[in-house]
Amino acid sequence: MEILSINTASAETMQVGGKSVTTGIFKRPRQGAVTVGDLGLEGDTIVHKNVHGGEDQAIYLYSAADYAWWSQQLGKDIPPGMFGENLTITDFHSGDLTVGDRLLINDQVLLEITAPRVPCVQFATKMGDSAFGKKFVAARRPGAYARVLVPGDVAVGDKLEWQPTNEDYATLNEIFVQWHNKAWSEDAARKALNSPISKIARRIIQERSGVSV
Repeated sequence: MEILSINTASAETMQVGGKSVTTGIFKRPRQGAVTVGDLGLEGDTIVHKNVHGGEDQAIYLYSAADYAWWSQQLGKDIPPGMFGENLTITDFHSGDLTVGDRLLINDQVLLEITAPRVPCVQFATKMGDSAFGKKFVAARRPGAYARVLVPGDVAVGDKLEWQPTNEDYATLNEIFVQWHNKAWSEDAARKALNSPISKIARRIIQERSGVSV
């Protein structure tokens, strides 16, 4: 695996349902090395911090393999950063990832997978399709949020080493599917909550499932 694009955003305004909304979803490729800190990429803007960002969702990753699948489905090329990811990497499939898996970048920066991305109305608006959120859910290709265990600099072309967890933690797609069901099963909620998931995801799962671990 390797990094194909590093993407950050400034705050921009978009029209969502007739309202003016400030967002940081318009990620664009950066040139040169970029510093990865505890709260994400240097120069990146996170606006809606109740659902995005923070120490446990500092980096969002999406794969070129999933981009290729979407390009085929939509019948058009999609540039890196379009899905709001910070790092576009070559070939992981988010369905293979488990919370607690780690990604070592260039033998230096260490990330830990914490949660799947959940589509929001700004995402659908950016894609120009009010139904895109449902399509994203059905595709089960959510990409991955990660916390930063070891900070440092990253650049396009840096290699990534996948270090799978040995624990029986929830996979990203197990969480993603349950998230969009009408109700969480108790077993699925407990498995997710016993995993090192992000604080944002933990709070929402506890609220929706009524399970506390």
